[in-house]
Amino acid sequence: MISIFRDSAVKLPFLATLFCVSMAVWGSDSASGPVLFNGDIRPILSDRCYACHGPDKANRKTTMHFDSEEGARTPLASGGLAFVGGDLGKSVMYQRITSDDEAFRMPPAYMGYAKLSAREIDLIKRWIEQGAQWQKYWSLIPPQAAPQPQVMHTQWPRDPIDYYVLARLEHEGLTPSPEANRATLIRRVTLDLTGLPPTPAEVEAFLHDSSPNAYEKVVDRLLSSPRYGENLAWQWLDAARYSDTNGYQSDGVRSMWRWRDWVIDAFNHNMPFKEFTIEQLAGDMLPHPTRDQVIATAFNRNHRTSAEGGIIDEEFRVAYVVDRVDTTTNVWMGLTVGCARCHDHKYDPILQKEYYQLFAYFNNVPDRGFVYNFGNQEPYIKAPTLEQEARLKEFDQKVAVTEASYAAMKPDITRSQRAWERWVKASHIPDWNVSGGLILHFPLDGDLRETTGVYDRRNSFNHPPEGTPPPDKPDDPRQPVVAGGADASLPFVPGKIGQAASFDGHRYVNGGTVLKFDYLDPFSFAAWINPSAPNGAILSSVEDVHEGSGYGLYLREGKLRFNFTFRWTDLGMRLETKQPLVLNQWHHVAVTYDGKRKPGGVKLYVDGVSQEFNILFNEMSWPLGSSKPFRIGAGEGPEDRFDGAIEDVRIYNRALSPEEAGMLPVLETVPQIAAMSPAKRTPAQANKLASCFLDQYAPQRVQDIRRSVSEAQEARDKYFASIPTVMVMKEGPPRDAFILKRGAYDMHGD
Repeated sequence: MISIFRDSAVKLPFLATLFCVSMAVWGSDSASGPVLFNGDIRPILSDRCYACHGPDKANRKTTMHFDSEEGARTPLASGGLAFVGGDLGKSVMYQRITSDDEAFRMPPAYMGYAKLSAREIDLIKRWIEQGAQWQKYWSLIPPQAAPQPQVMHTQWPRDPIDYYVLARLEHEGLTPSPEANRATLIRRVTLDLTGLPPTPAEVEAFLHDSSPNAYEKVVDRLLSSPRYGENLAWQWLDAARYSDTNGYQSDGVRSMWRWRDWVIDAFNHNMPFKEFTIEQLAGDMLPHPTRDQVIATAFNRNHRTSAEGGIIDEEFRVAYVVDRVDTTTNVWMGLTVGCARCHDHKYDPILQKEYYQLFAYFNNVPDRGFVYNFGNQEPYIKAPTLEQEARLKEFDQKVAVTEASYAAMKPDITRSQRAWERWVKASHIPDWNVSGGLILHFPLDGDLRETTGVYDRRNSFNHPPEGTPPPDKPDDPRQPVVAGGADASLPFVPGKIGQAASFDGHRYVNGGTVLKFDYLDPFSFAAWINPSAPNGAILSSVEDVHEGSGYGLYLREGKLRFNFTFRWTDLGMRLETKQPLVLNQWHHVAVTYDGKRKPGGVKLYVDGVSQEFNILFNEMSWPLGSSKPFRIGAGEGPEDRFDGAIEDVRIYNRALSPEEAGMLPVLETVPQIAAMSPAKRTPAQANKLASCFLDQYAPQRVQDIRRSVSEAQEARDKYFASIPTVMVMKEGPPRDAFILKRGAYDMHGD
């Protein structure tokens, strides 16, 4: 057994501590051995005396109380002391527990308490005779090596632990069993160290190994096995309430297994227990912490979390902090501090104020009570394995190589574009706009046709010297219907580009269930609008009822609003621009959403300029489910119809970049922009011209390398998205911590 403990740090901490503390803290059944306060006396006082002389100040019958040494040595009303070391005659406690006078005896018979047992009285008697030495609460005493006990059969022990085992056997009048055979030994030690039985080959090798250190070699092999850390880790995982689900109601999934692997690695690499402790409790707060040190802090994110609709956010956030306090103190301090959440602890030496001092350490984590039910809740970090990290570097290198190749071509691209501009300004090529990811396009230019991918044969052009024109695609128009009024037609009026559909606050365009976006899908909406009223839906895919489920772009009191809602009361995201639009004039409006559920992934544009917005609601954490009809000029019910003109409606299945969103309102055609002096072009015009060239007219070698850059980045992003995350601790803005009256989250005391 001695080999198991050799050079141990984290390895077998519980068993090692058990032997160190046992003799120093725990009591003994020996009739003549030392009586220890923590092991022998404190349990008696807690069980038989604390009701009247314990930590509950409201129930104390005297100023003398036994939950602290100071209180126990407080003089009694009579002037005497409860106990005086080495003097039974002066120890009032002993006089009263041994008295035959039921009116004088403690615990008092008149309150229905039974007399202490003979064993309990004897322990108190011997403790006083031996000096009445007080001890701190057992978990607050540093572990100390117990003196090696004396044994009669001195030839039997082979290592220090054997002396403790044999001493107890001899005390009980027992003798050791015969030594187990070698097959049993290897089975025992393999199961003990790895949790698995030995293989037949391992058993055979041990049986045929006649060397004097054969057993030690087996132990060393097992300690070096990855299975060793796995076997030890499950005990720690249990203590840390590890799970890859959140533990409430639907028990939604989360990913914490990278912290589990960190624990296994800590055992297998024999991490010093000091580091094991610091990194799990505060790894993120170390100077320049490594990723592994931050992963370690997931220890205190393993608590249960709730995604139940309708919960009070602060109530559950406080519950999570309470869980961290209770688990940390249970695991590292051996204290059941949880009782002190509501009042001073009745048994352990913890005041309610001290509980909330501990609470304050964990109170600044920027987490929430209501959590995401389909993955990890912030704060979290990416936690690649070693293999994933190496693979990610390969992707990064490929991106860097392709970007460098593209950058090297910039001078040639500039020269080619200048030559193309000289040609194109005199040509009749069709205008160009952002087409990548365009899945729906309703020009609303005299009819309701959807023209995505339709080649407009009204435009003719000559082939430029270099590059290839867009392919001639066959018409494949969709024909939406007009709804919302008796007249199933929609008038058209002069628009910003050509003609525009005119809406009267009643009629709208129903495009059918053509959009399949959900809360994790990126998309962009864009349109030209000329609103006559400050309220109304511009574009939507939402239930046609007030506060319905779905998403859309609206006007609310003239401000541009983006609603994305599963349930209006608690599951959705609502954003609104700070500045309203001017009515009765044309504006280009757009919204882009990156599919990551957060307002930071949304941008609202007016006339190509990103707008500041207010976050009205932020809890987009539930899938929408079934698709809703796509409508132009309608949204959440009849009162939400648009009044004004709309044209050039565009829907993309990706989040457009700010540069792309800025190009959409540019009305000048590519030839018109090419005819301008470069110094007079706006940034958006210059971007449109360059993007048209690169998209359709650049030399093939340029298009090839540009495509390779895009593909390399997309492959890298896709792989990065597959890398697991782990929820970790993070110090956020300070929060005030209060003593919570009776532990209630909303009853702040001091």
